[in-house]
Amino acid sequence: MKYIFLIFSVLTIYSQNENFEKKSFIYETDTLNYRILKPLNYDSTKKYPVHLFLHGAGERGNDNESQLIHGSNLFLKENNQKKYPSFVIFPQCPKNDWWGGHYDTYKFDYQVKNSKALKLVINLMDEFIMRSDVNKNKIYVSGLSMGGMGTFSILRQRPDMFAAATPICGDGDPKSVKSFAKKVPIWIFHGALDRVVHPNRSLIMAQSIIEESGSPRVTIYENVYHDSWNNAFDEKDFLSWIHSKSKTNE
Repeated sequence: MKYIFLIFSVLTIYSQNENFEKKSFIYETDTLNYRILKPLNYDSTKKYPVHLFLHGAGERGNDNESQLIHGSNLFLKENNQKKYPSFVIFPQCPKNDWWGGHYDTYKFDYQVKNSKALKLVINLMDEFIMRSDVNKNKIYVSGLSMGGMGTFSILRQRPDMFAAATPICGDGDPKSVKSFAKKVPIWIFHGALDRVVHPNRSLIMAQSIIEESGSPRVTIYENVYHDSWNNAFDEKDFLSWIHSKSKTNE
């Protein structure tokens, strides 16, 4: 009986994820796979927020599926879709790349010599937010693990794009925060027992942001390992905090 339930659960998740439309973005000679969820009851005459989500290293590939393993269910909940109608974009990083960038001084060993993936995400976002149905004052970015690193990286490269950011169990270059520290509200999450990306890395980033006159919100989970994204997604005000932020609040 439990096997039938498991199969049913997998099929249900697959069916739900099909709400995320498969897309590909081509820039020059490179291609970025991504999935996009449209706002509930989409109306082309309205302007909607955009939420970019960067997955972790384990979800890299070219199937345009794996990037939805963590986080997609949060955005598919009917109550969340009703309260926070928005475009949700899940790009997928190829196996031989990472959410770094040509312009990063910070490097992490993913056996990648020349990173293109985050540059493609930036090109995609630069183009997407120019749409007439996008609210440019409410562009958000979240990421977990490698995607948490990508969150800090994209903030440095596009500090004027985002109204809020939520890096989860991530890391970054503490010398790179000056461009966004005072501009972008940031809520940082980490598990106290994380040994994949040590929680000190998030604390160092938070300290650097504070030193640059920023005011980050930081949540460290007691007795939680690397999968602190589950705790972050369970926060009652995770999405409400994000959607309360707008560049018009500056």
